[in-house]
Amino acid sequence: MFKMLKNALAVKEIRTRLLFTLGMLVVIRFGSMLPVPGTDASVVSALMNTTDGIFGFFNSITGGSFESFSIFALSITPYITSSIIIQLLTIAIPRLEELHKEGEEGRRKLAEYTRYLTVVLALIEAVAMAIGFGRQGLLTHYTWYNVIVVVIALTAGSAVLMWIGERITESGVGNGISIVLLINILSRIPSDMSVIYERFMKGKNTAMQFITVIITAVIIIAIVAFVVVLNDAVRRIPVQYAQKMQGRRSYGGRGSHIPLKVNTAGVIPVIFASSLLTFPLVIAQFFNVDYASVGGRILLCLNSSNWCRIGAPWYYNIGLIVYIALIILFAYYYTYITFNPLEIANNLKKQGGFIPGMRPGKPTSDYLQKVLRYIIFIGACGLTIACVLPILITGLLSMSRLSFTGTSMIIVVGVVLETLKAVESMMMVRNYKGFLNN
Repeated sequence: MFKMLKNALAVKEIRTRLLFTLGMLVVIRFGSMLPVPGTDASVVSALMNTTDGIFGFFNSITGGSFESFSIFALSITPYITSSIIIQLLTIAIPRLEELHKEGEEGRRKLAEYTRYLTVVLALIEAVAMAIGFGRQGLLTHYTWYNVIVVVIALTAGSAVLMWIGERITESGVGNGISIVLLINILSRIPSDMSVIYERFMKGKNTAMQFITVIITAVIIIAIVAFVVVLNDAVRRIPVQYAQKMQGRRSYGGRGSHIPLKVNTAGVIPVIFASSLLTFPLVIAQFFNVDYASVGGRILLCLNSSNWCRIGAPWYYNIGLIVYIALIILFAYYYTYITFNPLEIANNLKKQGGFIPGMRPGKPTSDYLQKVLRYIIFIGACGLTIACVLPILITGLLSMSRLSFTGTSMIIVVGVVLETLKAVESMMMVRNYKGFLNN
């Protein structure tokens, strides 16, 4: 990997792209420190402490911008949500499905719709935050003028991040939106390390500190290795193409395979499940719900900070069971709407391909669907392990929830691997050009 990066830096075009990406990341971190005018960020910080981690995941994917309530407090979450919504609607709305099949022009139109929806969602979230948090003292002066200023600042900040992400995709390296999400998560590592130091190392002897470092390193390396294996695991379905005769020459007859990723849905099921459980808690904060009531106790079950806690009521773990069930459910749902076995089977039939032992058409489609059911379950179980393990560890150790959780690990590992593959692809294209020029 390091050798590849060294070779990439030696190429002017790739070096320029890497420097452009780095420059955009510096702009993002600078914007994350610019507070929204007329607000008191200490109110949000105090609110996060009193709500016991309700906004923890949201704060981690915003790189701490939410806690400091900067102009990038919404980060790119509206864009991610709008992208998922548009992707889901392509199955339900025939017009969007046609655009999806039209190639580059259709994808450009869908990207335009995604931008519009991003601004709308950012505007809705900004209004909810300005009014909801404003009533709790976020605004130095709770007036309509200040509310409008906050809404404009947050919406514009989210739009700017979306623009930066698209520029990185065009002129930088890798997927720009993923890169923005990556730098936000990585920026929280020092804070997590500080929590570990305060909890296990401060005031302890050297031997205990050394043991803590070793155990922490082993856990992180184990989770990263597990996520890498989960991310790269593929079930290869063998495909054979029929041999064709043209004159005295024969064409085709070659063998290939259909790669079915074990974790086909990626991190989307985890984001869906986390968002669905967190949404009622966020709404409850705006309305000052009494957590001593029956409804309040039900909401406490949805808070991941209460799961696996020693001494906590057992029924709090019902939320963990719901969380696991949602991950598995969304893994199946998202995979089935993005991967169509019947379409794959029809394409194979048109190209003269077939799976050995399977007739073309519906039997091939049924076989692919059967295999898909098994690997989705394996991928969903892998996602569940990666997400629940950090929750279990921090719960049993009575630690405050770390932002660098299993969900963050999946995102970080996936984006890093994707970016490295993008750099490697650029190097290969350059080598091919040089070969053809010679």
